[in-house]
Amino acid sequence: MLKLTNHVFIYPHELEFNAIRAQGSGGQNVNKVSSAIHLRFDIRASSLPDFYKERLLNLKDQRVTASGVIVIKAQNFRDQERNKEDACRRLVELIQEATAVSKARRATKPSRSSQKKRMDKKTQRGQTKKNRSRVDY
Repeated sequence: MLKLTNHVFIYPHELEFNAIRAQGSGGQNVNKVSSAIHLRFDIRASSLPDFYKERLLNLKDQRVTASGVIVIKAQNFRDQERNKEDACRRLVELIQEATAVSKARRATKPSRSSQKKRMDKKTQRGQTKKNRSRVDY
């Protein structure tokens, strides 16, 4: 069982693992052993709350298919078990990232004293530049 929060879980029967041969270099081991993992997670058929499903389905990510299935390919490690754990960890990170609610921004104004300081600095800077000009006697 994958824990997303204290109250939200992904149950093992909702995850589908397929062992495939890893890509890239690696010699004979890569050609013989199916150590890479394809993790498939159907968003619509899952037991996640509606808020989670909505956020995941609206996610603009290449790992989410048009039919609402998250596909994660894990092939960083040489053994299947560690790749499974890596795929599950990446799925949890993806879901938590998608469902994170950002803090609402509140518009603020600069204080009156900071406005006055800014204007005074501008005036002083302008005076400094004016003093650099040619002096007529």
